[in-house]
Amino acid sequence: MSTLSERIDEFRDTLRHAFAIDSTGRAGKGGLTDDELALLRKLARIITRRRMGAPARLFLESLQPINFIGSQAMFFLRPFMTFIFSAAEYDKLAHILEKRQSIEILIQEIQKAEEETDGQDH
Repeated sequence: MSTLSERIDEFRDTLRHAFAIDSTGRAGKGGLTDDELALLRKLARIITRRRMGAPARLFLESLQPINFIGSQAMFFLRPFMTFIFSAAEYDKLAHILEKRQSIEILIQEIQKAEEETDGQDH
């Protein structure tokens, strides 16, 4: 029979992932691999092409504190969203967005894509 302190420790361990700060030390911007960054850049270009940069940034900034929950909701929406990405890319994107720093990086990539688009329009 487990004691109360053991149960509390088990409960803490189950919640640890949701509140963890990623410190894996992987190379790349914000701990993301080159493939992950390329996928975020692709998403940023898609958003920018549709002229949805400002609303997307506002939406992402408001959801930044709960990005893990949002990434889990993406698995629910998967059947509807695979027309933009392949199923493998979409699953990978959902896993990327579980990481706390990924939202900020995506916002930065959207801003860069908008600047590039603005530069081409002039």
